[in-house]
Amino acid sequence: MSAAAGRRDAEPFPWEAVMHAGFCLLRLSPDVFWRLTPVEFFAMTGGLRPRRPEMARDGLEGLMERFPDGVAYGLEEG
Repeated sequence: MSAAAGRRDAEPFPWEAVMHAGFCLLRLSPDVFWRLTPVEFFAMTGGLRPRRPEMARDGLEGLMERFPDGVAYGLEEG
């Protein structure tokens, strides 16, 4: 089985979002946009910035304990 045959459920490339980022947000000319390599575009849109570490489960549980749903909005029962 070829690699391409195993990718039947792959999502289509998000051209609309990529072109919106390039033309509207970065304000690139069509000539510049279409000459970019994928890595250059990825870098221009912030893809090479270091990522913050994700919150672990215990961190989420601590926030949920400190800020329970409804309390800030006066929605608690009773």
